Amino acid sequence: MLKFVFAQTSPLWTVLIVLVMVLVAGYELVQRQERPFRGWLAYGLGNATLLLVGGFATLYAVAVVVRPSPWYAPRYVLPILGMVLGSTLTSVSLALQVLTEGAERERGPIEARIALGATRFAAFATVRRRALRTAITPLLNVMSVAGIVSLPGMMTGQILAGADPAEAAKYQIMIILVLTGASGLGALAAAFGGVLLLTDSRHRLRLDRLAPART
Repeated sequence: MLKFVFAQTSPLWTVLIVLVMVLVAGYELVQRQERPFRGWLAYGLGNATLLLVGGFATLYAVAVVVRPSPWYAPRYVLPILGMVLGSTLTSVSLALQVLTEGAERERGPIEARIALGATRFAAFATVRRRALRTAITPLLNVMSVAGIVSLPGMMTGQILAGADPAEAAKYQIMIILVLTGASGLGALAAAFGGVLLLTDSRHRLRLDRLAPART
């Protein structure tokens, strides 16, 4: 299957497979939530975040850094997009999980701040910061020990395949920076988007938009 996919030269094939990857990642994102948003809200937020952030990060890595010819070749786009989606999926999932749990646990303080005139973003400031901190902690852990305690998978694979360690390290640094940027942006977008979905235009808390907790 991979041989067939990587052998394609039409950009339409690349776009089709990218959409399938994003849709599957968005579905998995919803399934990992203990209390997801009801209906299409969860899928809309998850898929939009993954598509925009994953697409931007992949285009930057392929068109600006790697610069293959053609730039839309599946053998370059799909592996990088897969890594970006996997990393971003984790960050977005953690951000939404902490955000929804915090909204339910701190319902009283959030509604009190809103009653005193705070905007929805100001009322969610503490919960939002906690969600972002939780989402980016795994990324900071990976970056802090990469190359010292552990050799990342891409670099290890290239070295085992016989590539020059210095060149392998260059590509790995590029991938780590792309993954970190994409995951951070994804967590930020998910946190702010989650606040918008958990409130309405009158800045009221809307926990009724969350589905019942899964057992």
